[in-house]
Amino acid sequence: MNKLAAAFSSAALGLAATSAMALPSAHDRVYTADQNSNTVSVFNPADNTLVGQIRLGNPRPDVLSPLYKGQINVHGMGFSPDHKTLVVISNGSNSVTFIDTATNAVKGIAYVGRSPHEGFFTADGKEVWVVVRGEDYISVIDPRTFKETRRIKTAVGPGMVQFMPDGKLAFSVASFTPQVDVIDVRSHKVIRKIDVVSPFSPFLQFTPDYKELWMTHKDVGKVTRIDTHTLKVTGVIDTGFITNHLSFATVDGKVLAYVTVGGENVVKVFTTDAEARLVATIPTGALPHGIWTSDDSSRVYVGLENGDGVEVIDPAQNKVVAHIAGGQAPQALVFLSNVVKDGDGRQNLAPLANAEPMNIRLKPVTAGDARGFVVSRNLGVVDALEVSLFKLKPQTNYNVYLSGQAAPVASFVTDAKGMSNGTAIGPIRNLAAPGAAAAPSRLIVMEGAAPADEAKAALVSDM
Repeated sequence: MNKLAAAFSSAALGLAATSAMALPSAHDRVYTADQNSNTVSVFNPADNTLVGQIRLGNPRPDVLSPLYKGQINVHGMGFSPDHKTLVVISNGSNSVTFIDTATNAVKGIAYVGRSPHEGFFTADGKEVWVVVRGEDYISVIDPRTFKETRRIKTAVGPGMVQFMPDGKLAFSVASFTPQVDVIDVRSHKVIRKIDVVSPFSPFLQFTPDYKELWMTHKDVGKVTRIDTHTLKVTGVIDTGFITNHLSFATVDGKVLAYVTVGGENVVKVFTTDAEARLVATIPTGALPHGIWTSDDSSRVYVGLENGDGVEVIDPAQNKVVAHIAGGQAPQALVFLSNVVKDGDGRQNLAPLANAEPMNIRLKPVTAGDARGFVVSRNLGVVDALEVSLFKLKPQTNYNVYLSGQAAPVASFVTDAKGMSNGTAIGPIRNLAAPGAAAAPSRLIVMEGAAPADEAKAALVSDM
């Protein structure tokens, strides 16, 4: 194995050797891609503090106007085997931003096809492969010229791609096709297609020995395991509602899988035995999404999509030991070791500009599987109310009311699965009359255009 492949093997996947534990140092960094504030938040894992943010674009709702400069929906992340370059994928502006990790400066930008999702360097560091989720190909980019050099045809909606450390094979999961594409890296061609349990996979990761690939299925709450030698599915694990990302840590000589389950606000810990067992459930903040492990397995870092920050898990205790405020709606998260050689690593960083969000759980009025959650973020004069509804009547209009208000604050139409997600912008938090004390309000989700009536509502929540 060459030096770059070895670096990728031990560091790029954030996995541990069996050496003695040592906490991350001030030379290391944790990064999150913040979709609503359009920032990259940079954290110091030595003292669990936010160092600052790399601002790639304006925060919402400024991006509602025509976008001529900057990035929107900062979402995915990857990095070079030598940790000198961070790649950041923005799916609203179809861009791949290359950032120098030593200086936090943007080195270059490549623009690709519709709605890219994630990107990663090849094991030798010579190419960056970006999955173009809104189409059916992987865009191959030269990281020196920031130009697309070719396209690799894949299943519709590729979700993420990762590489074996010997540089021979790549695996690409899909977001709209129940299939994994196995790609020969040298020829840039798909050589095998593996059928999997569902069509929506946003993330994959290898076990530390690279014998297995584990991929998440966000739509059905499962994880699929694939043998990287036989290229066959070896198991499917029921993990939970809104299964997002996963990572591995070695604890007491045993490899464990840490899976973020957004709909339950937990990280679930599984063994990696032939029959995976759930061994711990770790409560977290709102909607855990991205997750990555420090090189020595002493810490696991979790991005909170609705909590606007990062939580730090001690895998030896299986509990959260720190919370760090960060950018709005973090998606992908990575840990990179030894990126700050000199100084405090604050070059080209801006301070945190957003406030803490307010999270609201929705519960069904009558027995049933309907559920939902809401996050309210203050944007200065107005607020953004992001609503996620699940397991309601399909293709049906629902209105969201604040108790005591005649007009709805938002209106949504569910899809064929009874789901809907959307954002309303307005004066949501402060609805009391001037000079009056603000009374507690409730959110009420009603079918159709009927006035708010909790007895007839589909979902309600205390506020």
